[in-house]
Amino acid sequence: MKSEDLLKEAIKVVTGPREKDYGNKYTNHVNIAELWSSYLNYKISPHDVAICMALVKIARLKNRRTKDCYIDIAGYTAIAAEIEEKEKKKTLSKNKEERCPHN
Repeated sequence: MKSEDLLKEAIKVVTGPREKDYGNKYTNHVNIAELWSSYLNYKISPHDVAICMALVKIARLKNRRTKDCYIDIAGYTAIAAEIEEKEKKKTLSKNKEERCPHN
C-alpha cells in the first residue's frame, strides 16, 4: 500500500463511521483522559490518550504487521495533532481573556 493510500484510508476512518459510532473525537479523548486519570491517580491529557493509543497499535505490530494497525497509527497521530492545536487555541484564548477581561 502506498503511503498516500494509507493516509487517505486513515482520513476516512477518523472522519467517517468511527466518529458516528463513538462521537466527537476530541470529546471522546477528553472522556478517556478523565477515566484514565481517575483510575491511575495521575493526570492524563487527551493528547496523551491519542499517543498511547498509537503506541498500542505500534506494540501490536511486533506480533503481526497489518494494514489496519498502520492506518490506526496514522489516525491516532493525526488526532493527537488536532487535539494539540485545539488545546493551544484554548490556552491562547484563556490567556487573552485573563489579560483583557472586559473584551
